[in-house]
Amino acid sequence: MAEFQGTPDGDTRRYVIVASRFNESITSKLLDGATDCLVRHGAKAGDIDTVSVPGAWELPVIARRLMAMGRYDAIIVVGAVIRGDTPHFDFVAGECARGLMDASLEFEVPVGFGLLTCDNMEQAEARAGGTHGNKGWDAALAALEMSDLFDRLGGDEDQA
Repeated sequence: MAEFQGTPDGDTRRYVIVASRFNESITSKLLDGATDCLVRHGAKAGDIDTVSVPGAWELPVIARRLMAMGRYDAIIVVGAVIRGDTPHFDFVAGECARGLMDASLEFEVPVGFGLLTCDNMEQAEARAGGTHGNKGWDAALAALEMSDLFDRLGGDEDQA
């Protein structure tokens, strides 16, 4: 019985990190964490691109565009949606996640999901390099493993 598992090896692969600017005091730390993870796992600085978008709502459409280009082995998205007094949070967070998953499935490109969905700024700070680690790093690590796993599994060109 064959078993497959990806390893976090960024060498010879290209990555793009898409970062939301909304709540930039949080998202800049997530971006730094994602970049640090990629470099520490072998990705070369020249093989890492970054794209900035206004907010989380814009993450899926730009991720989809980047996937369609066929340039990247994986995409890492980072952002922070913090709950307010209206249901806006639920729509933005849920539709962003759905849009990213739809694009990932359609183009078969892994997405490292680093979108924080927090009730308050303290929770976000804890997940952007605080007591709960850096979820940008975690999203990049998932992208590294998944891009390697995709390579290990190969394409489906020989399947009927």
